[in-house]
Amino acid sequence: MTKRQPVFFLSHGGGPWPWLDGEFRRSFDWLEASLKALPAQLPEPPRAVLAVSGHWEEPGFTVSSAAKPGMVYDYYGFPEHTYHISYPAPGSPELAARVIDLGRAAGIAIGNDPSRGFDHGTFSMMQPMYPDAQIPVVSLSMRHGYDPDEHIALGAALAPLRDEGVVIMGSGLSYHNLRMFDPRAAAPSAAFDAWLRRSLTGHDPAARIVALEHWDAAPAARIAHPREDHLIPLMVAVGAAGADPATCIYSQADLRGGVTASAWRFGEDTTPTGFDRLGMVAA
Repeated sequence: MTKRQPVFFLSHGGGPWPWLDGEFRRSFDWLEASLKALPAQLPEPPRAVLAVSGHWEEPGFTVSSAAKPGMVYDYYGFPEHTYHISYPAPGSPELAARVIDLGRAAGIAIGNDPSRGFDHGTFSMMQPMYPDAQIPVVSLSMRHGYDPDEHIALGAALAPLRDEGVVIMGSGLSYHNLRMFDPRAAAPSAAFDAWLRRSLTGHDPAARIVALEHWDAAPAARIAHPREDHLIPLMVAVGAAGADPATCIYSQADLRGGVTASAWRFGEDTTPTGFDRLGMVAA
């Protein structure tokens, strides 16, 4: 019998960082450790991953359906070799069809894109977790307008996938202001992160959703997210989580010199007894 999989909201880091060396690469060591530790938190190996990336949005919700997805090099200013890297995980046309069917049953139209490849919001988080690229990955877009309720409803519609061996992963960044990704970000990113922690762990499920519906009223919200593309994948994750509790599985107060960033798991804690989470979560 397939065990129910948890849901995740992950901070995916900057560009193609797993394929880099040097100071920029080392700034993601803490994040890398948390991603490497994630597969051990699953009750069993997943049948597939459904990734909602902050780097893919469409006029309507859209799912990738290629059996062998290509790559989307959606960054600039990085070394030439990073425009030739490959994360050769298979896709799953069957899962894509199931996503469309679940959306239809909930009254949510989901389109199909057989040409969409993996963007860095997907391959940069998958590479540390599954470097052998053996787990099928299907991508799901956000919808233009970033309406929290629409994305929460989408997540709720897709929740049955959790009982079918699919891990739903929202991939973004809990702080995403590229013009203030330096020590000036320390106070606003910490303030928003503290609100996020309270909102995800300190409320009943209904209150959690209400808080996220009004996320832009949170402390430093529009400094942390001038454009909420990297926050909206959290809404899909929360919708799919239902009443499951949230656990912070990664927290860092000095990302890239001053940013506070976090990641979350929703669902039963299946971490093996005595498993060291590598000190990811600060006291």
